[in-house]
Amino acid sequence: MKTLIQNGRVLDPASNTDAIRDILVEDGVISKVEEHITEEADSVIDAAGCYVMPGLIDLHVHFREPGFEHKETIRTGARAAARGGFTTVCAMPNTKPVIDSVEMVKMVIDKAKEVTDIHVLPIAAITAGQDGEYITDFEKLYANGAIAVSEDGKSVMNARVARQAMRLAADVGIPVFAHCEDKNLVARGVMNAGNRAKELGFYGIMNAVEDTIVARDILLAKNTGAQLHLCHCSTEDSVKMVRLAKEEGLNVTAEVTPHHFTLTEDAITEDDANYKMNPPLRTQKDVDTLKEGLKDGTMDVISTDHAPHHKTEKERSFTEAPFGITGLETSVCLTITELVDKGVLTPLQMAERMSYKPAQIIHIDKGTLLPGKEADITIINPNDEYEIDSRLFASMGKNTPFDGKKVKGRVVYTIVGGKIVYSYRPGSEVIVDKDVPKLP
Repeated sequence: MKTLIQNGRVLDPASNTDAIRDILVEDGVISKVEEHITEEADSVIDAAGCYVMPGLIDLHVHFREPGFEHKETIRTGARAAARGGFTTVCAMPNTKPVIDSVEMVKMVIDKAKEVTDIHVLPIAAITAGQDGEYITDFEKLYANGAIAVSEDGKSVMNARVARQAMRLAADVGIPVFAHCEDKNLVARGVMNAGNRAKELGFYGIMNAVEDTIVARDILLAKNTGAQLHLCHCSTEDSVKMVRLAKEEGLNVTAEVTPHHFTLTEDAITEDDANYKMNPPLRTQKDVDTLKEGLKDGTMDVISTDHAPHHKTEKERSFTEAPFGITGLETSVCLTITELVDKGVLTPLQMAERMSYKPAQIIHIDKGTLLPGKEADITIINPNDEYEIDSRLFASMGKNTPFDGKKVKGRVVYTIVGGKIVYSYRPGSEVIVDKDVPKLP
């Protein structure tokens, strides 16, 4: 089976390629990347005017299964990933039960293989039940498919336990994904501690809530030699500390979400829980510093922190609703609209932040379009203008502050292992689920 992708702007950070090229895919593998390929193919995709990138990789999603299937399932989350251009996603462990054992890791892997062609890679909990006390068996979890460990949704507050976990992670070689939040400083905070919180009468969340744990975890990584990845950074001081860590040669990486580089606390004008997220929307100074960090490479990755909730949960007041917004289906257009079109990132840097670097962080052989690699490919029309419509989301979660926002950049093909799992034509979208054998 051969597929020929013609005339696209190929963006491959691994080979520093930014040029009009053709790509030939044979039996799920990239066989050629050349200026003109005249070989016969079973199917031809005309990618003229489009970016052709390595399949996008999201290091930070919440698929909610098991335990919270009313919010999202692995199947619906994977459909949202396909629609958003993602060929690989990393699922956080804060489900019910928690992904804290080999059996639970295998459950996620097996379920994903059953329902989708998207690569769903589980992240295991640092402590049993995410209770912050007893460290899980990193060696067995890593050997059985967990690509990282994290306590996401909270921090390991006991510094002794956090240090011990990092030491064990360093021994095993598994990355530690840190959610940096000092729960003792959060108190009843629901949005950024600033003038807008005072105007709306809400308790605020200081930058120090994040910054204190960022500082602690960087120092613990230095002490233990662990590979540390900082999730959803939102403050200017987080960027400064990551920059210092890199200057010192520490194995520290960091991610920024589209909502944190797009919106500030000033976007919250009323009691609308679609703007409630953790970390919260910060100030313009924080946003500007995050963008600078993405531009100069201090911040390595763009991740979504895709956090779907049921409609009724987000219809509650700001103080009562859960934290989190969906992100898989808005990440590409927000990145192009806010970063690429505004000169913060080049298209090649976008491919690096959304595919190549994420693959390196979790040590998988993806994130490139080099011949011989599995054909995970994302094709994007960067000039397609439209309004975000949450009613069209494939995710069960429609909770987004971007509903109705005018954006540029639309995913037109998502290809996994040479198979088209998502395609877009004006007025027609197709998401292809995995064929599930029917019982007799």
